[in-house]
Amino acid sequence: MSITWNTRAETPADADTVRDITWQAFGRQFEVDFLDALRIDPIAILPGLSLVATTPDDRPVAYALLTRAHVGDTPILSLGPVAVLPAYQRQGAGSAAVIAALDTARDRDEQTVIVLGHDTYYPRFGFRQATEFGIHHPQYDGPNLMALALGDHRPPTGDLTYPVTT
Repeated sequence: MSITWNTRAETPADADTVRDITWQAFGRQFEVDFLDALRIDPIAILPGLSLVATTPDDRPVAYALLTRAHVGDTPILSLGPVAVLPAYQRQGAGSAAVIAALDTARDRDEQTVIVLGHDTYYPRFGFRQATEFGIHHPQYDGPNLMALALGDHRPPTGDLTYPVTT
């Protein structure tokens, strides 16, 4: 069965549902706390760059969150935790949320997204499929980091600074 996912920006009314998705996908309080920290940090949070994939009745089942980070002095985005309810994993919901977030970033003329993790860690959360939809993914110089170039340029190099630490 092929599912066509609806995607939209996360709203404040989705907060509890997104926390539940995070808990069910990861099963660790650290991930839920990290998500909450990202959402309240005035430097990290960028309105409209948290996207949810929904069922036809508009119930979120997956999300992808892009937040602000820097490589050296260059502002970039960072893909935060991507999560999918277990019952919807491997059905394209995570890919839909990631692709919608990256398309929104491209529309805002963002150039680079840093991904924490690696391409063997993310398949059940939709990342591998998303990278196959025209997103270039060179290895980033650092442990468990990748840079996605959202255009035809080389991702910046230097020290990664991320505003949220827990």
